Amino acid sequence: MRAIANAGGVTVSYFEWLQDINRRKWSLERVREELESEMLSAWADVRREFESRDVTWRDAAYIVALARVAEAKSTRGLWP
Repeated sequence: MRAIANAGGVTVSYFEWLQDINRRKWSLERVREELESEMLSAWADVRREFESRDVTWRDAAYIVALARVAEAKSTRGLWP
């Protein structure tokens, strides 16, 4: 799953952004723990869609991504 593997770098960048806006510094160990947790959760979500539908791994990843976008839009609304 190249998409999930590539997401690791983006996720760590997000962690850096969180640290910056909160003026906190995480240890390398915490970054690794948070990254592992996020990646395992993402993998489980994609695997669940793959196993429950007759789709490719790529399509399962798209299903998860689009469901998350729809949930965020429903929760937060669309700006402007």
